[in-house]
Amino acid sequence: MQPNLSLPSAAPEKRNVIIEVAAAVVLRADGAFLLAQRPAGKVYAGWWEFPGGKLDAGESAKQALARELHEELGIHVQTAFPWITRVFTYPHGTVRLNFFRVTSWQGEPQSREGQQLLWQRIEDPLPTPMLDANLPVINALQLPSVYAITAASALGEQVFLQRLELALQRGVRLIQFREKSLPLTAFAVLAEQVISRAHAYGARVLINGTPAQATALGADGVHLTEIALHAMTKRPTGMLVAASCHDARALAHAATLELDFVVLGAVAPTASHPGEQAMGWSRFAELTHHSTLPIYAIGGMQASDLPVSFASGAHGVAMIRGAWANTESIA
Repeated sequence: MQPNLSLPSAAPEKRNVIIEVAAAVVLRADGAFLLAQRPAGKVYAGWWEFPGGKLDAGESAKQALARELHEELGIHVQTAFPWITRVFTYPHGTVRLNFFRVTSWQGEPQSREGQQLLWQRIEDPLPTPMLDANLPVINALQLPSVYAITAASALGEQVFLQRLELALQRGVRLIQFREKSLPLTAFAVLAEQVISRAHAYGARVLINGTPAQATALGADGVHLTEIALHAMTKRPTGMLVAASCHDARALAHAATLELDFVVLGAVAPTASHPGEQAMGWSRFAELTHHSTLPIYAIGGMQASDLPVSFASGAHGVAMIRGAWANTESIA
């Protein structure tokens, strides 16, 4: 959807100045998120967006978020996690939208500026028109907080398939099929079983391999190694595309290719990569700051790490062993 080009354009020098904005994805417990329609008298009046507004002088993005949500919606933010950042150039200027996921607040959101409000479910049609800068955020909201990575080689295929069924019942909805030690024929046979079982629950599966493999197996997407990521000059189309990253260079290339998400680590020591130095949460937070892509933390992760991952800017956690444990709901 193209912006309304009938609106006045800014001078070139003003379009080069980035306007810092704090934007809120206000999330209810049932998964619905809040959208607001820009009121009459504002630029892009009638267009839908996530609530928020410009940073005042000396404000941090989080401070601006709290102020704007109180002014616009009458709520007091209690818990807000830094998430993704989108830079978008409109005819009137360039904005950097610092998105936060707001998961708890005091008060009931109400229109305090004459704007229409809507609790939107991800499976329902979006209201129109929607500001372009918000559309990638809608796509990111479709990603669950847990990215499960297969462990058939470690557990044994039959045990793994049993654990897969339990995990799907508990709510796992995004899976990476990663079985590098299997011969090609066995790899394909097991991958097809995993994909079939996952699709029965509405879960999506990415193949750790090539886009051609993912297509041939009927998977939902491909997960690239960091080597494959750096070799790629254009993202594959028609599928989810993710990648493994270990540093800022890889993250930047993934952002340039506009991948759907990445995993970053290892955050903590992990048995799957013995001897690899862990980056820790502090370094992870530095690397995720202003990321345009959803990022999963990987490396020794458990479901119990979700809160610290959110606070560090992650979309969630990617797990191998932790995903297939016989525990209660992890998704």
